[in-house]
Amino acid sequence: MITEWNEFLSIAQESNDFKHYPLINEESPFIISYYQTLIKTELLQKNLLRPLQERMEANESITDLRHFSRFLHVEDMIYTDDIQTVVSKIITGYAAIQSKDNLQFFALINLANPTEGLRTDNDTENEFSVVGPKVGFVENIDINLHLIRQQISTPKLIIRELTLGTLSHTRIAVVYLSGITNPQHIETVEQRLQTIDFDIIFDSSQLDQIMSDNSNTPFPLFLSTERIDRVIYALTLGQIVIISDASPYVITGPTTIFDFFISPEDYYLPWILSSLFRLIRIFGVLFSILMTPAYTAVLTFHLEMIPQDMLAPIILSRKYVPFPPVLEVLFLELTIEFLREAGARLPTKVGQTLGIVGGIVIGQASVEAALTSNILLIIVALSALASFTTPIYKMSNTIRFLRFPLIILSGIWGGLGIAIGLMFMLTHLLQLKSLGTPYLAPLYPFRRRSFADSFIRSSYSRTARRSAIMRVISQWRYDPDKATQKRDIDE
Repeated sequence: MITEWNEFLSIAQESNDFKHYPLINEESPFIISYYQTLIKTELLQKNLLRPLQERMEANESITDLRHFSRFLHVEDMIYTDDIQTVVSKIITGYAAIQSKDNLQFFALINLANPTEGLRTDNDTENEFSVVGPKVGFVENIDINLHLIRQQISTPKLIIRELTLGTLSHTRIAVVYLSGITNPQHIETVEQRLQTIDFDIIFDSSQLDQIMSDNSNTPFPLFLSTERIDRVIYALTLGQIVIISDASPYVITGPTTIFDFFISPEDYYLPWILSSLFRLIRIFGVLFSILMTPAYTAVLTFHLEMIPQDMLAPIILSRKYVPFPPVLEVLFLELTIEFLREAGARLPTKVGQTLGIVGGIVIGQASVEAALTSNILLIIVALSALASFTTPIYKMSNTIRFLRFPLIILSGIWGGLGIAIGLMFMLTHLLQLKSLGTPYLAPLYPFRRRSFADSFIRSSYSRTARRSAIMRVISQWRYDPDKATQKRDIDE
């Protein structure tokens, strides 16, 4: 029994939020153990420390744990010698008290932080989903850690805290699952954080940029999210979570490019529908990046590729347009970006109105003024719409950026320019890594088993194994046979 308790302590004490110390002072005969992120400090002071301090000041001798019930007016108090009960209660917000004379017997006191003490208006704003939980993170790191511990009730959840910023002294938490996450990734993250010499850390997005393997890339190498369920899933896959105080966004890594096209909603719908929607997102990204460059290349250099039936409408739509296709496309693309930025900086209701009304008015006026063709207007609108299918905002910004160099290259060399641009892009992606993990995995290096949750989301019987790309310690998340076994009751 003592061996089981010592094993629990050896794991739990790796986490900075786990407290294990003599009660009141070093001469005290009692030892207390609890998770700081799960209890309410006021309850610890009011219901335990203060009454015990009063008894000690009154020279009242307390040597037996069972005497605690005489002066601690706590409704939920349990006495037990079962280690499994002790561990299960500690990870739900209880404090465990032992006597140095009998370490095998425990008094468990409920000091859990009540949910009404947390902020209630923490619904997700930018990562919305119809199905699934809507709860997101807030700006308080203690509340965020509490929310994570509520979802993952295991002592294997390790929290390492450190302070960054010579002026701000911002609290940073590194969270991972012991026995699952690759120790090399943990060491890399902690080393990069400890070597950061910055004056003020405003947001976790700064850590994202400073820690990246390659800071000269438009592609995000860490995934930034406000959703708790996405973070919980990342932890179970063996990824590392980094939380910054005063930031409602949490970053996870290492990541691959496919992680940015996965929505938490994929796991709440049947796998066939989820796979379809994921393929639609990937197709939407390709459409958004390539459609306007293709239009520019075809109308500038490759008119023979236009079907004869479409040739007449295209000629009529561009009959009075004085600009070459590349300038026409750049004009409309920049107009769309102006509307996006203006809508994002204005209050929500005004921004939505501006986006809708501004798009209609400017688009119609541009066609009537012969500044652009109505066909291009449709293509640009569809490209902008397709870019919104990306669940992660940072990757959406990358897609918006990639269109412009491809448009310029297509205007200079046509289809050859697009091919050159895609070749440079692919070469760049092949060189990218996130915490040493190839960014294009499982395509490069090729890992057949990891395709179960990349382009499509396979059934739960095929996603029980964690990705080999993460080089995790424990490969299996759950037993695939038991997870899909039908438990019908025989009548």
